[in-house]
Parts: sequence; structure tokens; C-alpha cells
Amino acid sequence: MGQLIAKLMRIFGSQEHKVIIVGLDNAGKTTILYQFLTNEVVHTCSTIGSNVEEIVLRKTHFLMWDLGGQEALRSTWDTYYSNAEFVILVIDSTDRNRLLTTREELYKMLAHEALQNASVLIFANKQDVKDSMTTAEISQFLTLSAIKDHPWHIQGCCALTGEGLPAGLQWMQAQATAN
Repeated sequence: MGQLIAKLMRIFGSQEHKVIIVGLDNAGKTTILYQFLTNEVVHTCSTIGSNVEEIVLRKTHFLMWDLGGQEALRSTWDTYYSNAEFVILVIDSTDRNRLLTTREELYKMLAHEALQNASVLIFANKQDVKDSMTTAEISQFLTLSAIKDHPWHIQGCCALTGEGLPAGLQWMQAQATAN
């Protein structure tokens, strides 16, 4: 009975879902966050610490924590993991040189106990740039098919235009209402 009530609350009520947005520096995390919020490009600078905003999609509330991606800040990401239901990993699709670092950070996060039930949305950002890696190339390099214990989805996007972002949010909403 309790599960039925919880499911009905998710469908008809408004429930807040904690989301952490991570990725290496200059991947476009903050631009994506504010594109969700305002549907326009906001000029940003490197995030020191975090930005927090609430995004609402059809009665589904996402409390999004945008975390700084500089090397010195990545060691603090785990302080934000508690109660996170979603991880959005933003990747600069033009940055082939640091994709190995991205993969290492991804698998380090997925191994963390606090994220054992988190769903993972990967935004392959900057798809509008010539010679950017495709989602298939990124998926293969990150060996996403090996992730069996977390629901995941990779979505190509362009943070500057917003292209691809609604599809990612819709995937998250479907995950939130399915649980």
C-alpha cells in the first residue's frame, strides 16, 4: 500500500529530485544549467564551488547543483553526492585529450556508495563544433555499455542553442516518475 501511495505522489504530486551536474572545466555545465532555467545563453565564468537552481518540468522538480570542474575542485564533488538521484555528466565533445580523465572521474563517481542508486545522463556538449566527437564515439571510449548497475543515457547537445537539452530532461523525468 505504501508503494502505491508513493507512486501516486510521484505521478500527481510534486517531488523534488536532487541532481548534480559534473564534468571537467569548460565543458558547459553552467551554460546548460542556465539554459534550462532561462532558455537563453547566460555569460558565465569558471564555477568556484557550486551554483544551485530549481528546474521544474511538468510537476517534476529537479534541484540542480552545478559543481566546478577544475582539477582542484573535483576532489570535493563527493561532498554533494548524498541523496543525489541523478548525475548529469557534461562532456566537451571537442576535448579528445581529456576524455580519459572524464572516464576516470565517471567511474570513480559510479563506485561511490552514495551514488549507488543514481541515474546518469551524459550530455555530449558542443555537437555544433566541427570535428566534435559523436555520441557513439564518446559512448565507446567511456565504455558506457559496461555500466549495468545505473540507468544511463547519452544525449548530444549544444548548450548555446539548447538543442538536445529538452530530450535529456525528458529522459530524467521519465526515470523520476518510473521509480
